[in-house]
Amino acid sequence: MIDEENENLTTEQDEHIPAEPTAENEADEAKEAEESTSTLTFEDFKLNRQLLNAIAELGYEKPTPVQQQTIPLALAGHDVMGIAQTGTGKTAAYVLPLLMKVKYAQGKHPRALILAPTRELVLQIEENIQKFSAYLDLRTVGIYGGVGPKSQIERIQAGIDILVATPGRLMDIYRKGELVLKELKTLVLDEADKMMDMGFMPQIRQILEIIPRKRQNLLFSATMHERVHTLSEEFLEFPMVVEVTPQATPVETVSQVLYQVPNLRTKIALLEYLFQDKETFNRVMIFTRSKTNADNVSSFLDRKGEGGVRVVHGNKGQNTRINAVDAFREGEVRYLVATDVASRGIDIVDVSHVINFDVPIIYEDYVHRIGRTGRAEKTGASITFANEAEMHHIHRIEKLIKMQIPQEPLPAEVQVYDTPFDEQQAIARELDDQKRRENPDFKGAFHEKKSRAPRENIGKGAKVRDAKKAGWKKTKSGGASKRKSGRR
Repeated sequence: MIDEENENLTTEQDEHIPAEPTAENEADEAKEAEESTSTLTFEDFKLNRQLLNAIAELGYEKPTPVQQQTIPLALAGHDVMGIAQTGTGKTAAYVLPLLMKVKYAQGKHPRALILAPTRELVLQIEENIQKFSAYLDLRTVGIYGGVGPKSQIERIQAGIDILVATPGRLMDIYRKGELVLKELKTLVLDEADKMMDMGFMPQIRQILEIIPRKRQNLLFSATMHERVHTLSEEFLEFPMVVEVTPQATPVETVSQVLYQVPNLRTKIALLEYLFQDKETFNRVMIFTRSKTNADNVSSFLDRKGEGGVRVVHGNKGQNTRINAVDAFREGEVRYLVATDVASRGIDIVDVSHVINFDVPIIYEDYVHRIGRTGRAEKTGASITFANEAEMHHIHRIEKLIKMQIPQEPLPAEVQVYDTPFDEQQAIARELDDQKRRENPDFKGAFHEKKSRAPRENIGKGAKVRDAKKAGWKKTKSGGASKRKSGRR
Protein backbone atom coordinates (compact mmCIF):
# COMPACT_ATOMS: atom_id res chain seq x y z
CA MET A 1 0.00 0.00 0.00
CA ILE A 2 2.78 2.40 0.93
CA ASP A 3 4.67 1.51 -2.26
CA GLU A 4 1.57 2.32 -4.35
CA GLU A 5 1.20 5.72 -2.65
CA ASN A 6 4.89 6.52 -3.24
CA GLU A 7 4.55 5.61 -6.90
CA ASN A 8 1.49 7.86 -7.27
CA LEU A 9 3.29 10.72 -5.48
CA THR A 10 6.32 10.33 -7.73
CA THR A 11 4.21 10.46 -10.88
CA GLU A 12 2.37 13.56 -9.63
CA GLN A 13 5.66 15.33 -8.89
CA ASP A 14 7.07 14.38 -12.28
CA GLU A 15 4.13 16.05 -13.97
CA HIS A 16 4.99 19.39 -12.36
CA ILE A 17 8.80 19.24 -12.74
CA PRO A 18 9.89 20.76 -16.07
CA ALA A 19 11.97 18.58 -18.32
CA GLU A 20 15.70 19.26 -18.42
CA PRO A 21 16.74 21.32 -21.47
CA THR A 22 18.27 19.26 -24.25
CA ALA A 23 20.51 20.33 -27.11
CA GLU A 24 17.53 20.12 -29.46
CA ASN A 25 15.44 22.39 -27.23
CA GLU A 26 18.25 24.95 -26.96
CA ALA A 27 18.68 24.93 -30.73
CA ASP A 28 14.93 25.46 -31.21
CA GLU A 29 14.92 28.34 -28.72
CA ALA A 30 17.88 29.98 -30.46
CA LYS A 31 16.16 29.56 -33.80
CA GLU A 32 12.96 31.14 -32.45
CA ALA A 33 14.95 34.07 -31.01
CA GLU A 34 16.72 34.57 -34.31
CA GLU A 35 13.45 34.48 -36.22
CA SER A 36 11.88 37.00 -33.85
CA THR A 37 14.75 39.47 -34.30
CA SER A 38 14.91 38.91 -38.06
CA THR A 39 11.22 39.90 -38.35
CA LEU A 40 11.82 43.25 -36.62
CA THR A 41 11.23 46.32 -38.76
CA PHE A 42 11.94 50.01 -38.21
CA GLU A 43 8.20 50.45 -37.51
CA ASP A 44 8.67 48.38 -34.33
CA PHE A 45 10.95 51.07 -32.83
CA LYS A 46 8.07 53.58 -32.85
CA LEU A 47 10.05 56.14 -34.83
CA ASN A 48 8.12 59.14 -36.14
CA ARG A 49 6.70 59.17 -39.66
CA GLN A 50 9.29 61.63 -40.98
CA LEU A 51 12.14 59.28 -40.06
CA LEU A 52 10.33 56.21 -41.40
CA ASN A 53 9.75 57.94 -44.74
CA ALA A 54 13.43 58.86 -45.00
CA ILE A 55 14.49 55.29 -44.11
CA ALA A 56 12.16 53.87 -46.76
CA GLU A 57 13.51 56.27 -49.41
CA LEU A 58 17.08 55.21 -48.58
CA GLY A 59 16.09 51.60 -49.28
CA TYR A 60 16.59 50.16 -45.79
CA GLU A 61 14.10 47.34 -45.21
CA LYS A 62 15.09 45.84 -41.85
CA PRO A 63 17.45 46.90 -39.05
CA THR A 64 20.85 45.24 -38.67
CA PRO A 65 21.68 43.34 -35.44
CA VAL A 66 23.52 46.30 -33.88
CA GLN A 67 20.56 48.56 -34.69
CA GLN A 68 18.08 46.08 -33.22
CA GLN A 69 19.92 46.13 -29.90
CA THR A 70 21.08 49.76 -29.72
CA ILE A 71 18.04 51.77 -30.85
CA PRO A 72 15.64 50.64 -28.08
CA LEU A 73 18.27 51.23 -25.39
CA ALA A 74 19.15 54.69 -26.72
CA LEU A 75 15.47 55.65 -27.03
CA ALA A 76 14.96 54.60 -23.39
CA GLY A 77 17.70 57.03 -22.31
CA HIS A 78 20.37 54.51 -21.28
CA ASP A 79 24.10 55.06 -21.65
CA VAL A 80 25.30 52.60 -24.30
CA MET A 81 28.70 51.07 -25.01
CA GLY A 82 28.65 49.40 -28.42
CA ILE A 83 31.30 47.09 -29.84
CA ALA A 84 30.65 46.93 -33.56
CA GLN A 85 32.76 46.64 -36.69
CA THR A 86 32.59 49.07 -39.56
CA GLY A 87 29.91 48.27 -42.10
CA THR A 88 27.42 46.91 -39.54
CA GLY A 89 25.13 49.95 -39.54
CA LYS A 90 26.28 51.44 -36.23
CA THR A 91 26.00 55.05 -37.50
CA ALA A 92 22.25 54.66 -37.99
CA ALA A 93 22.10 52.84 -34.63
CA TYR A 94 22.87 56.09 -32.79
CA VAL A 95 21.70 58.68 -35.36
CA LEU A 96 18.07 57.50 -35.49
CA PRO A 97 17.39 57.69 -31.71
CA LEU A 98 19.33 60.96 -31.62
CA LEU A 99 17.03 62.46 -34.26
CA MET A 100 14.01 61.25 -32.31
CA LYS A 101 15.35 63.05 -29.24
CA VAL A 102 16.28 66.34 -30.91
CA LYS A 103 13.17 66.33 -33.20
CA TYR A 104 13.19 69.93 -34.47
CA ALA A 105 15.26 73.10 -34.59
CA GLN A 106 15.37 74.98 -31.33
CA GLY A 107 17.59 77.79 -30.04
CA LYS A 108 21.08 78.58 -31.33
CA HIS A 109 23.33 76.20 -29.44
CA PRO A 110 23.93 72.45 -30.05
CA ARG A 111 21.91 69.92 -28.08
CA ALA A 112 23.84 66.89 -29.34
CA LEU A 113 27.56 66.37 -29.96
CA ILE A 114 29.15 63.57 -31.98
CA LEU A 115 32.94 63.23 -31.76
CA ALA A 116 34.86 61.40 -34.49
CA PRO A 117 38.62 60.95 -35.02
CA THR A 118 39.01 62.00 -38.68
CA ARG A 119 37.56 64.60 -41.02
CA GLU A 120 36.49 61.84 -43.42
CA LEU A 121 34.37 60.27 -40.70
CA VAL A 122 32.92 63.66 -39.69
CA LEU A 123 31.82 64.26 -43.27
CA GLN A 124 30.33 60.76 -43.52
CA ILE A 125 28.33 61.16 -40.28
CA GLU A 126 27.11 64.62 -41.29
CA GLU A 127 25.96 63.26 -44.65
CA ASN A 128 24.10 60.37 -42.99
CA ILE A 129 22.35 62.71 -40.57
CA GLN A 130 21.22 64.92 -43.45
CA LYS A 131 19.81 61.89 -45.30
CA PHE A 132 17.89 60.58 -42.28
CA SER A 133 16.62 64.07 -41.35
CA ALA A 134 15.43 64.92 -44.87
CA TYR A 135 11.89 65.56 -43.54
CA LEU A 136 12.97 67.17 -40.26
CA ASP A 137 13.72 70.81 -39.58
CA LEU A 138 17.16 70.26 -38.07
CA ARG A 139 20.50 72.04 -38.43
CA THR A 140 23.63 69.86 -38.50
CA VAL A 141 27.17 71.25 -38.72
CA GLY A 142 30.43 69.32 -39.13
CA ILE A 143 33.70 70.90 -38.03
CA TYR A 144 37.20 69.50 -38.61
CA GLY A 145 40.80 70.57 -39.14
CA GLY A 146 42.67 71.00 -42.40
CA VAL A 147 40.62 74.03 -43.47
CA GLY A 148 40.18 77.51 -42.05
CA PRO A 149 37.67 77.87 -39.18
CA LYS A 150 35.96 81.00 -40.53
CA SER A 151 33.20 79.31 -42.55
CA GLN A 152 32.62 76.75 -39.78
CA ILE A 153 32.24 79.52 -37.18
CA GLU A 154 29.74 81.31 -39.43
CA ARG A 155 27.62 78.15 -39.67
CA ILE A 156 27.73 77.74 -35.88
CA GLN A 157 26.68 81.37 -35.35
CA ALA A 158 23.67 80.87 -37.64
CA GLY A 159 22.28 78.30 -35.19
CA ILE A 160 22.88 74.59 -34.71
CA ASP A 161 21.12 71.53 -33.29
CA ILE A 162 23.60 68.68 -33.87
CA LEU A 163 27.38 69.20 -33.93
CA VAL A 164 29.74 66.63 -35.48
CA ALA A 165 33.39 67.39 -34.74
CA THR A 166 36.94 66.21 -34.40
CA PRO A 167 38.16 66.86 -30.83
CA GLY A 168 40.99 69.20 -31.84
CA ARG A 169 38.90 71.56 -33.97
CA LEU A 170 36.09 71.63 -31.40
CA MET A 171 38.49 72.84 -28.70
CA ASP A 172 40.02 75.42 -31.08
CA ILE A 173 36.63 77.03 -31.80
CA TYR A 174 35.54 76.73 -28.15
CA ARG A 175 38.64 78.63 -26.98
CA LYS A 176 37.79 81.42 -29.42
CA GLY A 177 34.49 81.83 -27.56
CA GLU A 178 32.43 80.94 -30.64
CA LEU A 179 30.85 77.76 -29.30
CA VAL A 180 28.44 77.34 -26.37
CA LEU A 181 27.94 73.77 -25.08
CA LYS A 182 25.82 74.39 -21.97
CA GLU A 183 22.62 73.07 -23.64
CA LEU A 184 24.16 69.71 -24.60
CA LYS A 185 21.94 66.72 -23.77
CA THR A 186 23.64 63.88 -25.70
CA LEU A 187 27.29 62.95 -26.33
CA VAL A 188 28.37 60.28 -28.85
CA LEU A 189 31.95 59.02 -29.26
CA ASP A 190 32.35 57.15 -32.55
CA GLU A 191 35.47 55.08 -33.32
CA ALA A 192 36.73 55.57 -29.76
CA ASP A 193 39.64 53.16 -30.27
CA LYS A 194 40.94 55.21 -33.20
CA MET A 195 40.72 58.37 -31.08
CA MET A 196 42.92 56.72 -28.49
CA ASP A 197 45.42 55.63 -31.17
CA MET A 198 45.58 59.19 -32.52
CA GLY A 199 46.28 60.67 -29.08
CA PHE A 200 42.98 62.52 -28.56
CA MET A 201 42.63 61.51 -24.90
CA PRO A 202 43.71 64.94 -23.50
CA GLN A 203 41.23 66.80 -25.72
CA ILE A 204 38.42 64.39 -24.84
CA ARG A 205 39.07 64.93 -21.12
CA GLN A 206 38.97 68.70 -21.69
CA ILE A 207 35.65 68.37 -23.53
CA LEU A 208 34.19 66.28 -20.69
CA GLU A 209 35.09 69.12 -18.31
CA ILE A 210 33.25 71.82 -20.27
CA ILE A 211 29.99 70.03 -21.16
CA PRO A 212 27.04 69.48 -18.78
CA ARG A 213 27.38 66.49 -16.48
CA LYS A 214 23.72 65.51 -16.85
CA ARG A 215 23.54 63.98 -20.33
CA GLN A 216 23.14 60.71 -22.22
CA ASN A 217 26.38 59.11 -23.42
CA LEU A 218 26.97 56.63 -26.22
CA LEU A 219 30.36 55.11 -27.08
CA PHE A 220 31.13 52.95 -30.10
CA SER A 221 34.35 51.11 -30.85
CA ALA A 222 35.43 48.21 -33.04
CA THR A 223 37.86 47.05 -30.35
CA MET A 224 37.80 47.34 -26.59
CA HIS A 225 41.43 47.64 -25.57
CA GLU A 226 42.53 48.95 -22.21
CA ARG A 227 42.52 52.68 -23.03
CA VAL A 228 38.98 52.55 -24.41
CA HIS A 229 37.85 50.68 -21.29
CA THR A 230 39.47 53.38 -19.13
CA LEU A 231 37.71 56.09 -21.13
CA SER A 232 34.34 54.35 -20.79
CA GLU A 233 34.75 54.19 -17.02
CA GLU A 234 35.38 57.94 -16.90
CA PHE A 235 32.16 59.14 -18.48
CA LEU A 236 29.65 56.29 -18.93
CA GLU A 237 27.19 55.73 -16.08
CA PHE A 238 25.92 52.14 -15.73
CA PRO A 239 26.16 51.54 -19.49
CA MET A 240 24.26 48.88 -21.39
CA VAL A 241 26.80 46.90 -23.43
CA VAL A 242 25.94 45.96 -27.00
CA GLU A 243 28.31 43.42 -28.54
CA VAL A 244 26.83 41.93 -31.69
CA THR A 245 30.01 40.05 -32.64
CA PRO A 246 33.21 39.55 -30.63
CA GLN A 247 35.42 42.61 -30.65
CA ALA A 248 38.16 42.98 -33.28
CA THR A 249 36.64 40.36 -35.57
CA PRO A 250 36.18 41.00 -39.29
CA VAL A 251 32.74 41.19 -40.83
CA GLU A 252 31.58 37.71 -41.86
CA THR A 253 30.69 38.87 -45.37
CA VAL A 254 34.36 39.56 -46.19
CA SER A 255 36.62 36.76 -47.47
CA GLN A 256 40.34 37.03 -46.67
CA VAL A 257 43.46 35.89 -48.55
CA LEU A 258 47.16 36.32 -47.73
CA TYR A 259 50.11 36.29 -50.17
CA GLN A 260 53.69 36.24 -48.89
CA VAL A 261 55.55 38.58 -51.28
CA PRO A 262 59.31 39.15 -50.95
CA ASN A 263 59.64 42.80 -51.96
CA LEU A 264 58.02 45.98 -53.24
CA ARG A 265 58.61 45.30 -56.93
CA THR A 266 56.98 41.88 -56.71
CA LYS A 267 54.00 43.42 -54.87
CA ILE A 268 53.54 45.75 -57.85
CA ALA A 269 53.77 42.77 -60.23
CA LEU A 270 51.10 40.91 -58.20
CA LEU A 271 48.84 43.95 -58.35
CA GLU A 272 49.27 44.08 -62.11
CA TYR A 273 48.38 40.39 -62.42
CA LEU A 274 45.27 40.62 -60.22
CA PHE A 275 43.91 43.72 -61.91
CA GLN A 276 43.86 42.04 -65.31
CA ASP A 277 40.46 40.69 -64.24
CA LYS A 278 38.53 43.94 -64.63
CA GLU A 279 35.11 42.43 -63.99
CA THR A 280 36.06 40.96 -60.61
CA PHE A 281 38.25 43.86 -59.44
CA ASN A 282 35.84 46.58 -60.49
CA ARG A 283 36.10 48.96 -57.51
CA VAL A 284 39.21 48.52 -55.37
CA MET A 285 40.65 50.29 -52.33
CA ILE A 286 44.41 49.86 -51.82
CA PHE A 287 45.88 50.64 -48.39
CA THR A 288 49.55 51.43 -47.82
CA ARG A 289 51.51 52.14 -44.66
CA SER A 290 53.34 55.22 -45.95
CA LYS A 291 52.61 58.22 -48.16
CA THR A 292 55.57 57.30 -50.39
CA ASN A 293 54.15 53.86 -51.15
CA ALA A 294 50.70 55.37 -51.74
CA ASP A 295 52.16 57.76 -54.32
CA ASN A 296 54.22 54.98 -55.95
CA VAL A 297 51.21 52.66 -56.31
CA SER A 298 49.07 55.52 -57.59
CA SER A 299 51.68 56.48 -60.19
CA PHE A 300 51.97 52.87 -61.38
CA LEU A 301 48.19 52.47 -61.78
CA ASP A 302 47.93 55.87 -63.45
CA ARG A 303 50.56 54.86 -66.03
CA LYS A 304 48.59 51.68 -66.75
CA GLY A 305 45.52 53.81 -67.42
CA GLU A 306 43.01 51.13 -66.47
CA GLY A 307 39.97 52.87 -65.05
CA GLY A 308 41.52 55.84 -63.28
CA VAL A 309 43.00 56.25 -59.81
CA ARG A 310 42.88 58.74 -56.93
CA VAL A 311 45.13 58.89 -53.86
CA VAL A 312 44.29 60.04 -50.33
CA HIS A 313 46.84 60.70 -47.58
CA GLY A 314 47.87 63.33 -45.05
CA ASN A 315 49.81 65.49 -47.53
CA LYS A 316 46.74 65.99 -49.71
CA GLY A 317 44.57 69.04 -49.15
CA GLN A 318 41.08 68.72 -47.73
CA ASN A 319 39.29 69.50 -51.00
CA THR A 320 41.55 67.07 -52.89
CA ARG A 321 40.70 64.29 -50.44
CA ILE A 322 36.96 64.98 -50.59
CA ASN A 323 36.97 65.10 -54.40
CA ALA A 324 38.99 61.86 -54.57
CA VAL A 325 36.52 59.97 -52.34
CA ASP A 326 33.53 61.41 -54.20
CA ALA A 327 35.01 60.38 -57.57
CA PHE A 328 35.54 56.85 -56.26
CA ARG A 329 32.04 56.71 -54.76
CA GLU A 330 30.42 57.85 -58.01
CA GLY A 331 32.32 55.23 -60.01
CA GLU A 332 34.39 57.75 -61.97
CA VAL A 333 37.60 55.94 -61.01
CA ARG A 334 38.32 52.26 -60.42
CA TYR A 335 41.01 52.57 -57.72
CA LEU A 336 41.39 54.56 -54.52
CA VAL A 337 44.84 54.40 -52.89
CA ALA A 338 44.95 55.51 -49.26
CA THR A 339 46.95 55.44 -46.06
CA ASP A 340 45.26 54.49 -42.78
CA VAL A 341 44.04 58.07 -42.37
CA ALA A 342 41.17 57.02 -44.67
CA SER A 343 40.57 53.48 -43.39
CA ARG A 344 37.74 54.86 -41.27
CA GLY A 345 35.19 57.31 -42.50
CA ILE A 346 34.78 56.13 -46.09
CA ASP A 347 31.31 54.68 -46.46
CA ILE A 348 31.04 53.23 -49.96
CA VAL A 349 28.71 50.26 -50.35
CA ASP A 350 29.94 48.57 -53.54
CA VAL A 351 33.69 48.20 -52.92
CA SER A 352 34.58 44.84 -54.48
CA HIS A 353 38.06 44.39 -52.94
CA VAL A 354 40.38 45.82 -50.32
CA ILE A 355 44.10 45.32 -50.98
CA ASN A 356 46.47 45.60 -48.01
CA PHE A 357 49.58 46.52 -50.00
CA ASP A 358 51.40 46.92 -46.68
CA VAL A 359 50.46 45.24 -43.39
CA PRO A 360 49.35 47.79 -40.75
CA ILE A 361 51.48 48.00 -37.61
CA ILE A 362 48.46 49.13 -35.58
CA TYR A 363 46.72 45.78 -35.67
CA GLU A 364 43.18 47.08 -35.11
CA ASP A 365 43.53 49.00 -38.39
CA TYR A 366 43.44 45.68 -40.24
CA VAL A 367 39.83 45.21 -39.14
CA HIS A 368 38.93 48.74 -40.20
CA ARG A 369 40.69 48.46 -43.54
CA ILE A 370 38.86 45.33 -44.62
CA GLY A 371 35.66 46.80 -43.21
CA ARG A 372 35.58 49.11 -46.25
CA THR A 373 34.22 46.17 -48.26
CA GLY A 374 31.34 43.82 -47.45
CA ARG A 375 29.26 46.74 -46.17
CA ALA A 376 25.48 46.81 -45.83
CA GLU A 377 25.39 42.98 -45.67
CA LYS A 378 26.98 42.66 -49.12
CA THR A 379 29.92 40.37 -49.86
CA GLY A 380 33.48 41.58 -50.32
CA ALA A 381 37.07 40.35 -50.45
CA SER A 382 40.32 41.33 -48.73
CA ILE A 383 43.78 40.51 -50.10
CA THR A 384 46.93 41.12 -48.06
CA PHE A 385 50.55 41.28 -49.29
CA ALA A 386 53.24 40.60 -46.68
CA ASN A 387 57.03 40.40 -46.87
CA GLU A 388 59.19 38.45 -44.44
CA ALA A 389 59.25 41.21 -41.82
CA GLU A 390 55.51 41.85 -42.13
CA MET A 391 54.66 38.22 -41.40
CA HIS A 392 55.43 38.99 -37.74
CA HIS A 393 52.56 41.51 -37.77
CA ILE A 394 50.31 39.03 -39.59
CA HIS A 395 50.72 36.53 -36.73
CA ARG A 396 49.79 39.24 -34.22
CA ILE A 397 46.75 40.23 -36.29
CA GLU A 398 45.61 36.61 -36.43
CA LYS A 399 45.75 36.47 -32.62
CA LEU A 400 43.71 39.66 -32.44
CA ILE A 401 40.96 38.53 -34.83
CA LYS A 402 41.06 34.97 -33.42
CA MET A 403 41.36 33.31 -36.80
CA GLN A 404 44.03 32.33 -39.31
CA ILE A 405 44.10 34.26 -42.57
CA PRO A 406 44.12 31.73 -45.45
CA GLN A 407 47.45 31.87 -47.31
CA GLU A 408 47.84 31.12 -51.00
CA PRO A 409 51.02 30.71 -53.09
CA LEU A 410 51.98 33.38 -55.58
CA PRO A 411 50.47 32.69 -59.02
CA ALA A 412 52.98 31.18 -61.44
CA GLU A 413 52.39 34.05 -63.87
CA VAL A 414 53.71 36.64 -61.38
CA GLN A 415 57.40 37.44 -61.85
CA VAL A 416 59.35 37.36 -58.59
CA TYR A 417 62.04 40.05 -58.61
CA ASP A 418 65.29 40.10 -56.65
CA THR A 419 65.16 42.25 -53.55
CA PRO A 420 67.38 45.36 -53.86
CA PHE A 421 70.17 45.74 -51.29
CA ASP A 422 68.59 48.75 -49.54
CA GLU A 423 65.25 46.94 -49.18
CA GLN A 424 67.05 43.83 -47.89
CA GLN A 425 68.72 45.97 -45.24
CA ALA A 426 65.41 47.59 -44.26
CA ILE A 427 63.70 44.19 -43.90
CA ALA A 428 66.64 42.77 -41.91
CA ARG A 429 66.65 45.81 -39.64
CA GLU A 430 62.91 45.45 -38.99
CA LEU A 431 63.35 41.75 -38.20
CA ASP A 432 66.13 42.65 -35.75
CA ASP A 433 63.91 45.25 -34.09
CA GLN A 434 61.11 42.72 -33.67
CA LYS A 435 63.44 40.14 -32.09
CA ARG A 436 65.00 42.77 -29.85
CA ARG A 437 61.56 43.80 -28.56
CA GLU A 438 60.84 40.19 -27.68
CA ASN A 439 64.33 39.56 -26.27
CA PRO A 440 66.23 42.63 -25.00
CA ASP A 441 69.51 40.63 -24.95
CA PHE A 442 69.28 39.89 -28.69
CA LYS A 443 72.13 41.62 -30.58
CA GLY A 444 71.36 40.90 -34.24
CA ALA A 445 73.09 42.21 -37.35
CA PHE A 446 72.36 45.85 -36.53
CA HIS A 447 73.29 46.00 -32.86
CA GLU A 448 74.96 49.14 -31.53
CA LYS A 449 78.74 49.37 -31.49
CA LYS A 450 80.51 48.55 -28.25
CA SER A 451 81.33 51.63 -26.26
CA ARG A 452 85.05 52.42 -25.97
CA ALA A 453 86.76 52.98 -22.65
CA PRO A 454 86.82 56.71 -21.85
CA ARG A 455 90.17 58.41 -22.44
CA GLU A 456 91.80 60.68 -19.88
CA ASN A 457 91.95 64.34 -20.93
CA ILE A 458 95.53 65.28 -19.92
CA GLY A 459 95.68 68.69 -21.62
CA LYS A 460 97.93 70.12 -24.33
CA GLY A 461 100.89 70.95 -22.07
CA ALA A 462 101.15 67.41 -20.76
CA LYS A 463 101.01 66.03 -24.32
CA VAL A 464 103.94 68.27 -25.38
CA ARG A 465 106.05 67.23 -22.40
CA ASP A 466 105.34 63.55 -23.08
CA ALA A 467 106.35 64.01 -26.73
CA LYS A 468 109.66 65.67 -25.78
CA LYS A 469 110.42 62.85 -23.36
CA ALA A 470 109.85 60.37 -26.16
CA GLY A 471 112.33 62.23 -28.38
CA TRP A 472 109.84 63.78 -30.83
CA LYS A 473 110.75 67.15 -32.33
CA LYS A 474 108.75 69.44 -34.62
CA THR A 475 110.40 70.00 -38.03
CA LYS A 476 110.36 73.14 -40.19
CA SER A 477 107.77 71.60 -42.54
CA GLY A 478 105.31 71.39 -39.67
CA GLY A 479 105.40 67.61 -39.42
CA ALA A 480 106.99 65.57 -36.70
CA SER A 481 109.97 63.34 -36.85
CA LYS A 482 111.69 61.31 -34.20
CA ARG A 483 115.25 62.48 -33.87
CA LYS A 484 117.63 62.81 -30.98
CA SER A 485 117.61 66.23 -29.38
CA GLY A 486 121.29 65.93 -28.30
CA ARG A 487 124.13 67.81 -30.11
CA ARG A 488 126.29 66.09 -32.72
